[in-house]
Amino acid sequence: MIRNVAARRAVVASFLIPLVLAGCARPQEGSPSAGAPSGAGEQRVKEAPGSGPECARAAYGIPPGDLKTLKVGFSQSEKEANPFRITETQSLKDEAAKRGITLLATNAQSQLPKQIADIQSLLSQGAQVLVVAPLNSTGLEPALAAARAKNVPVLTIDRTLDGARPCQDYLTTIVSDFVDQGKRAAEAMAKATGGNGRVAILLGSSGNNVTTDRTKGFKDYAAANAPGLQVVAEQTGEFQREKGKTVTEQLIQANPGLTAIYAENDEMALGAVAALKAAGKKPGQDVKIVTVDGTREAVQGVVNGEIAAVIESNPRFGPIVFDTYQKFYADTPVPSKIIISDHAYDQGNAAQGLSTAY
Repeated sequence: MIRNVAARRAVVASFLIPLVLAGCARPQEGSPSAGAPSGAGEQRVKEAPGSGPECARAAYGIPPGDLKTLKVGFSQSEKEANPFRITETQSLKDEAAKRGITLLATNAQSQLPKQIADIQSLLSQGAQVLVVAPLNSTGLEPALAAARAKNVPVLTIDRTLDGARPCQDYLTTIVSDFVDQGKRAAEAMAKATGGNGRVAILLGSSGNNVTTDRTKGFKDYAAANAPGLQVVAEQTGEFQREKGKTVTEQLIQANPGLTAIYAENDEMALGAVAALKAAGKKPGQDVKIVTVDGTREAVQGVVNGEIAAVIESNPRFGPIVFDTYQKFYADTPVPSKIIISDHAYDQGNAAQGLSTAY
């Protein structure tokens, strides 16, 4: 931990500035109509870390290293059946290849026991650095303990770990602000509905902070700023298109007066679009839809008028992940949490944004 305030600020600045500059062409995060991303594959830090600890290489008792000489293991959590996971994995593979880094990749196929086994297997194969996209926010303790026993630093992406200790059980986590995503989705829904509507929430999978935070952000914003948005139903679609379709079919039968759907990812939203059409309803007119992710198909739905807005959740973690590890091995303390900036799409920018959606 750096105790001198000036030195601490200098270290944080040295960590953040290259990342911000790398994405400086991105428009400022804010309302959906702030403009479309100027280039694909970009990520940028949204804000400096808070009061949490900074993590130094010496704490792990490992010598300086060069990522080009180390084996990096990547544990993907979910089946690569949706654009977010496909893009996330490809971003890491592409960036590793670009930098001459050896990357060993596994996929847990949406099974927690398999993800634990995958991480242990990566360690057995000699992985000296780990990148983990957790399936759930809890349950990975055996894998984290195995990595810690071998002094292998673990960096998590896209989901946080409940109860785990930064700088001890894992190095750092790189995530979006999921509560903010939910708030921005509610803001977009209020705009699309005029602030009044009967809303169903298609929840993501249980057991992870993404679902909890996106739900909280939406409800908190609606309660404070759009009390006319009444949540009349909540049901999980497990972040899957088919389940999103099935759940929507059930919801519109049980709630004939439904006027809006908040889907906590694009796959469920696209399933909802299909269900509404099959029921003879017009998505975007009879039922307003707001979703989170930023996939090309969902952004096309905005262009087509079927989806009101899409709040981006950027999966292109590769550059920031390897920048973070390079600084860690170069003796620059790493913030224990790194929050990235996400864009948004609505009728004002969706057509322009299609080229950079994933």
